[in-house]
Amino acid sequence: MTIYPAHYINGQWAKAQSAETLPVHDSSTEEVMATVPAGTAQEAERAVLAARAAFEGWSTLPVETRAAYLDKVAAGLKARSDEMAMAIAREVGMPLKMAKTVQVGGPTWHWGNFAKVARNFEWEKKVGNSLVVREAIGVVGCITPWNFPLSQITLKIAPALVAGCTVVLKPSEIAPVNAMILAEIIHEAGLPPGVFNLVNGMGPVVGEVLATHAEVDMVSFTGSTRAGKRVSELASQSVKRVALELGGKSASVILADADFEAAVKGTISACMLNSGQTCSAHTRMLVPASRYDEVKALAKIAIAKFSIGPSLDETSRLGPLVSANQRERVLGFIRTGIAEGADVIAGGADAPAMDKGYFVQPTILGIKSTDTLAREEIFGPVLVVIPYKDEEEAVAIANSTIYGLGGGVWSGSDEHAMKVARRIRTGQVDINGGPFNGNAPFGGYKQSGNGRENGVYGFEEFLEFKSLQLQPAAVA
Repeated sequence: MTIYPAHYINGQWAKAQSAETLPVHDSSTEEVMATVPAGTAQEAERAVLAARAAFEGWSTLPVETRAAYLDKVAAGLKARSDEMAMAIAREVGMPLKMAKTVQVGGPTWHWGNFAKVARNFEWEKKVGNSLVVREAIGVVGCITPWNFPLSQITLKIAPALVAGCTVVLKPSEIAPVNAMILAEIIHEAGLPPGVFNLVNGMGPVVGEVLATHAEVDMVSFTGSTRAGKRVSELASQSVKRVALELGGKSASVILADADFEAAVKGTISACMLNSGQTCSAHTRMLVPASRYDEVKALAKIAIAKFSIGPSLDETSRLGPLVSANQRERVLGFIRTGIAEGADVIAGGADAPAMDKGYFVQPTILGIKSTDTLAREEIFGPVLVVIPYKDEEEAVAIANSTIYGLGGGVWSGSDEHAMKVARRIRTGQVDINGGPFNGNAPFGGYKQSGNGRENGVYGFEEFLEFKSLQLQPAAVA
């Protein structure tokens, strides 16, 4: 077991004030793999004030200097990728091979990519007799989740830092080990004191300081819609900018002219990634009612290939959930679906054949569009299949939740799929299984949040506009 005794504040490891610690469990064995300190409100405030003191010096450095620091962090991540992947595989539960590619490889690329974005960015532009300049917003409080922990940290602090902001990070208390390793890498990269700070702790303590403190100019939060609403309420008292990436209930719409075998297989893969613990997971598969039985047969074949097992087992394609609480929450939803009359196509609420670990069977349920599981975010390896009578009803069902984060449309032609996709109120739609693009904007409509991540879109979230009104002769 690894014991982390300190937070990272003002360029150094600061021994925790409180003796209280937070246990981190190996999701495959249920054993405590590490502990981190439970931060106090006073420690969070120290971090905020350190970030404020460092802001002017950091924000006025040349862009190339800040970008070079990001390149150093990317190199550090690459050098410690095996260690980082092992930590995330254990604390989150994603199989190790996939964790190295998705949970570590993606963030490493983003650190380098944000450096490129900043180098190529148009920082000022003449508009009539004005010079419009872009400047860092200030001190940013970052509150991140446990499902893709390093990725969500990266998509906040990397663009914020290269934009000229200073940051205070509160990582998830459930999966914080990756954040501690990253802090070590950032320290080794030599960033000036106070530019990056990390305080572990609980949301109602550390997180609320970041959301309310007068010296924090912006809060970037990823997590549940319920918690996002709380962050917005608190931040509104000081009129902070708030960026939110929240829940999802994404629909994969399979149109009548689609390749059904590819569409069903692709939808199940998009649902089961990270054992369904993905905000943009395609958790609703909408299919023509006349072909429901065909879809069931294809789904049974596809789901059978998702072998379940410990995250460090090379044969595992589906690992455990992140915690005992998450497992019970998901099982409760499965039981609710069955009680409401769901057609159990695969899986169910019975425990899989595992002695230990937070495992849930990969489950597919046929339901009605009015059922609980058609509306609620489950956040586990559960796919619901919903029949529709025509495309009008398919679009209506896809848009019938409070969320609007991701989704997919499958058709015999991209043109047909795109025509339907344009009618779906969601931030991202995969056309016939189109792959994720790290430079395209990612974020949601409705109660899936506001703001965008990735590439130049995520970078601009951390910038303000300033207009310098010039005399016409100066402009000429």
